[in-house]
Parts: sequence; structure tokens; C-alpha cells
Amino acid sequence: MRLLLVEDDDLLADGLQRALRAEGYTVDCIDRGDLVMPALQDGGFELVLLDLGLPGLDGMAALKLLRQKDKQIPVIIISARDALEDRISGLDGGADDYLVKPFSAAELIARVRARLRRRETPGTEVVQLGELAIDPERFTVSRNGEPVSLSRREMGVLLQLVRHRGRVLTRDQLEQGLYGWNEDVESNALEVHIHHLRKKLGSGLIRTVRGVGYSLSGEME
Repeated sequence: MRLLLVEDDDLLADGLQRALRAEGYTVDCIDRGDLVMPALQDGGFELVLLDLGLPGLDGMAALKLLRQKDKQIPVIIISARDALEDRISGLDGGADDYLVKPFSAAELIARVRARLRRRETPGTEVVQLGELAIDPERFTVSRNGEPVSLSRREMGVLLQLVRHRGRVLTRDQLEQGLYGWNEDVESNALEVHIHHLRKKLGSGLIRTVRGVGYSLSGEME
């Protein structure tokens, strides 16, 4: 899962990124409200964590622009503005949740998990692909009922392809979903993850579309 953190307090942003990444999330951070829409146009984000007191454009104004373009992506406001009218304005303005600073990283992570669960389509928690059963919420895969051990990166590639079945994802899309903007990525890292997935789950599961990217074929071989 790729999250966009919008926070101009460097110390807080660093701590939140560390905590969220430790839970397996890919996190990209920006520190200005006027960068929210350009960042989201890049695509691939599942949730936004939005401060309100931002330079460039106030968080509420950024939220308004966001909701004009995207009604679906969950937004959790993280703000020191604790007045009742601020919380009401935030929720009425399109936020899905409102967390008042200071808060614990554990509570934020719990709210992120809860909000992402609600976004999943009911009844599709476990994805069945032939002899594979993929549980995105529990981060598990089994083959013919036997658990298959995947690394966090391998699982990240697989889940991106599962969520976008029927589409071809480019190398850049997959890498940004795994690593975000700021991590150094070895040139063949994605190919290594794909190779390991094919070896563990079946050589025909992931189809290479030459010159474009990868898609899920669903054939195990």
C-alpha cells in the first residue's frame, strides 16, 4: 500500500514515515499544500495523511481541490487544530477521519488499517487465482492450501498486480509502489522480485508485456 504524507514538520514526518514503513507501507512525503494535486496525478496512492497548517496552500483548500478530482481516495487529517469546529469542518470538507496532534504512531497506523479495510470491496478479501489464495489484509499467500513465504517486496509486487488485474503496470508504476520517490533502487531489483514470484508461485502467473511492463495472467504453470 502506497501512502501520501503531507506534513511540513520534518521531525514528525520522519517519525511517521519510519513507523508506517515498519508496518509494510510505502510512504512518500511532501511538505506543501500546493504539491498535493501534482503528487496525486502521479497515481498509485491508496490513502492521504493531510496536515492542515501547510505552506503554499492550506490543508483545507488542498482537500477541497482533491475532492473535486477524486471522491474515493481516503483522507485522514492529522492536525494540531483541536477545536470542535475545525474537526467538523474537516470531516464535512471531505476527510474520512480526523486525528488531533499529538497522537501515537500506533493509533495512526490502526486508523490507516481501518480506513483501508473499509475501501476493500466486501466479500473479496481473499483473492483466488487457480490454486493460489491471496489475502491482502493478512499479507499471506497459500498454494493448494500450503502457505508460501514471500518477502515484503515480493508481496508488494504481487498485490499491485492483483489490485490492477486486467491492466498492464509499467516498471515505473511498480517501482514507485514498492519504493516511493526517494529510495535508491538497483536497476534489476524489480526483475529479481518478478523472478522470485514466478519461481514460488508459477512461471505463468505474471506476464511480461515487452516494452510496456507486467500484468497478471493467473496461469500457474
